[in-house]
Amino acid sequence: MNLLYRSAFAIAQDIKAQKTSAREVLEFFLARVARFNPELNCVVALDESAALARADEADAAAARGEDWGPLHGVPLTIKDALSTKGLVTVGGIPECRDNIPAENALAVQSYVDAGANIFGKTNVPFMSSDLQSFNEVYGTTNNPWNTQRTCGGSSGGAASALAAGLTPLELGSDIGGSIRTPSHFNGVYGHKPSFGIVPSRGHLPPGEGVLSEGDLSVVGPLGTCVDDLEAALDLVARPMPEDAPAWKLDLPPASFSDPFELRVAVWSDDAFCPVDDDVKKSIEAAGNSLAAIGAHVDSEARPDFDPADNEINYSLLLMAEMGGGMPDAVFEGASAMVAASDPTDMSQPLLQMRGIALSHRDWLHQNEKRLKIRAAWTRFFQDFDVLLCPCAMVPAFPHDHNPDMHARVLQVNGQARPYIDILSWAGLTLNAYLPVTAAPVGLSKDGLPIGVQLVAPFLGDRSSLAVARLLEKHHRAFTPPPGYEQ
Repeated sequence: MNLLYRSAFAIAQDIKAQKTSAREVLEFFLARVARFNPELNCVVALDESAALARADEADAAAARGEDWGPLHGVPLTIKDALSTKGLVTVGGIPECRDNIPAENALAVQSYVDAGANIFGKTNVPFMSSDLQSFNEVYGTTNNPWNTQRTCGGSSGGAASALAAGLTPLELGSDIGGSIRTPSHFNGVYGHKPSFGIVPSRGHLPPGEGVLSEGDLSVVGPLGTCVDDLEAALDLVARPMPEDAPAWKLDLPPASFSDPFELRVAVWSDDAFCPVDDDVKKSIEAAGNSLAAIGAHVDSEARPDFDPADNEINYSLLLMAEMGGGMPDAVFEGASAMVAASDPTDMSQPLLQMRGIALSHRDWLHQNEKRLKIRAAWTRFFQDFDVLLCPCAMVPAFPHDHNPDMHARVLQVNGQARPYIDILSWAGLTLNAYLPVTAAPVGLSKDGLPIGVQLVAPFLGDRSSLAVARLLEKHHRAFTPPPGYEQ
């Protein structure tokens, strides 16, 4: 049986039907890790003995006719920012190099409750706070399409491992494109759920034992096919334990049932964050494929807000959230820098300092601006089912680990752009809490994968997934990187 790039949920069906064994599947993926991980460094922690024991238990259960769930016995890896019981969880933080959680993150537990066998962890940047995956503990993770290029971050190890066939399913998190950008860079699928429908408790940072759910950040699945994304979302979307007695999630079906009913907006480029020509053309080609099967496609429609103003709003809310976990010295330094600045100066990196130092009063003002942007999106989606736009303005770029993030630059059509622009298109949809499916749609002239954000209205997750499924069938499906096909 060919297990490579097979649906995780289809593998579970085969294990339960005893067409294959959980041990055989685990040994297959462990062999892939042994063969390819040395050049990629995407899987950074393993627990082979515990995984083999659980595989044997899964096989014994199948022999007795027991059904553990839709991931019965399936081995998979988990992003190393999500706590895994008994398996080291570092989050790229040197002080946490020996951290072994006593409990799973809630979303991880949903996978385990469905029968999954967690056998390893995948690399992230320090505190999951970069769009490249490298840290002092585990080093740098490479992109299987070109090992001289980044795999992205912060779910970079997860996307690299999927693309290389080292795991059949993953679980990531996203506060700044951390599911979508690695999916784009590695040519895999990822889903950023509507905010609040998947618990983030157990994420590091802030870490095990923290009960509050922060702003913006979401947890969601990554995979190599759309069916796996949707099935995984159904597993992890759940209430917090204390809300469970009365909280129920019932996501509506896709807002269209036939391509002829589908209304698509395409936003492939914009002066607020110029886009590489290869990325722009790939997104427009995806829109053309949808038009070819009957969808109504509009390349001029835009939501009624200024994307540059949205970027300021997103940046302030993002850094206010991330700043809560930073040392006092960082907060005090940011406050001093802001106090000495021109109050109208919203340039980077001062804008980030403003977010870190944001008072609660000013946060309330920014939240009101966010709500007005959300209302503009709601009006926009009265006329459209989905929006296509870039995950990032460039394909995967060469590794750049300059400790001063603001000194890094990216080349866009031969022009140097600030590295921090990598957040712009991801932030366009994030502070409005919208669901986004990232789907592969093409290759650059250098042979690097290109993805697209498929954006739907809040709680319209099934609509973005349905459009991803149409593109998977009629435009481009997952394609393995050269050299990893067998």
